[in-house]
Amino acid sequence: MKLTKYNPTSTEFPTTFSSMLDRFFNDNFIPMNKQFNPAVDISEDDKSFEIEFAVPGMKKSDFNIDLTEGRLTISGERKIEEKKEGKNYHSIETHFGSFSRSFYLPENVLSEKIEATYVDGVLKISIPKTEKKNLKSVIEVK
Repeated sequence: MKLTKYNPTSTEFPTTFSSMLDRFFNDNFIPMNKQFNPAVDISEDDKSFEIEFAVPGMKKSDFNIDLTEGRLTISGERKIEEKKEGKNYHSIETHFGSFSRSFYLPENVLSEKIEATYVDGVLKISIPKTEKKNLKSVIEVK
């Protein structure tokens, strides 16, 4: 196997069908526009909602979490390491740049008790619910 230097700006047309397929499946189609979308998992139990962002390689100070008029906005920036001393990268598949995701919260949450933790590359936001309200009632006809 031969390692060749990748040039994404090359307009050279692949010479064989095999090399065309290799190029198709190995090229990174995400433009370098300094934006990425981290994977988000949202779950719910009886007591709370949980939102988990997969954002490895970031620091707690890289995140901004804002709650305005029932809309929770999580934003941040993952910066690329500028030090390349002695390193020749053959492939970079991690995404860098800024992101922003917003979620409208239901009315049955305790917004003053929302907590955020960042452990092992996962930003976890816990949104506690209020006590269960009786949403159904029977009205007697008189």
